[in-house]
Amino acid sequence: MKKVLVVGTGALATLFAARLAAAGSQVMMLGTWKNALEALNRDGARLVTADGVEMRLPVRATDDPASCTEIDLALVLVKSWQTEQAAQKLSVGLPASALAVTLQNGLGNREILARALGEARVLLGVCTYGATLLGPGLARSGGEGVLSLEAHPLVGEVECLLRGAGFRVDIVPDANALVWGKLVINAAINPLTALLRVSNGELLNRPAARRVMSALAREAAAVAAAGGVNLPFADPVMAVEEVARRTAANCSSMFQDVKRGAPTEIDSICGAVTRAAQERGVPAPVNWTMWQLVNALYGS
Repeated sequence: MKKVLVVGTGALATLFAARLAAAGSQVMMLGTWKNALEALNRDGARLVTADGVEMRLPVRATDDPASCTEIDLALVLVKSWQTEQAAQKLSVGLPASALAVTLQNGLGNREILARALGEARVLLGVCTYGATLLGPGLARSGGEGVLSLEAHPLVGEVECLLRGAGFRVDIVPDANALVWGKLVINAAINPLTALLRVSNGELLNRPAARRVMSALAREAAAVAAAGGVNLPFADPVMAVEEVARRTAANCSSMFQDVKRGAPTEIDSICGAVTRAAQERGVPAPVNWTMWQLVNALYGS
């Protein structure tokens, strides 16, 4: 039996914990949200599937990294602004033989983890699965997606574990291109849904919102191209609109954060696009505006 540490207690963390536990893994969750830790230890990881069935799977939850020393694999699913703290905790508790896989949004997460753990112990991945947090330790699946993992000497073991839990897994030679591909999608959809407080699909129904979404996508793609990144799609606008259409009923993670009054990942999404644009000498005024507007929700 594999011992898996899920770092985080949010929607995706709960989804992964439940599915891995259902497949026979021994799952521990590391987090800071007291209500979630109590609910997870009392009721297990609860996941409402697409057909409305609630699964309850036993997990252990803790806020103490020192109790995570007997772990085979760590999946990092915290918000990007929490990555530094998570990296420090993993440097304390994660065994030297264990791999940390980042499946987070935004740029820079891999680098933060690598500084704390070493390059060889960190694997970059991109997750397109969706989930909605319904309460502490309770999430609703947002439909199927893909887990794309970079090539790594130990990736085969990770792939086997995740496939066994029912995830679709692809191994790719350049995960950085996929990270930028997801960044383009997130930059175009997430801030608009958060500001307008609408589901993903509603952006397609409002002509003005659709125009801004397209501008965000084209701008982020141009920044990627200026850095020599080959995106996994030819037309960023078509790619973004297809994701919005396929996930029409979903609320983006940023919209969920805003509804809860929680910090968002805007700094590592539109903020990251803007900073990269400045470094590469290309304009990104629409991403800059979204960055400032979402931060303005909190008076930043």
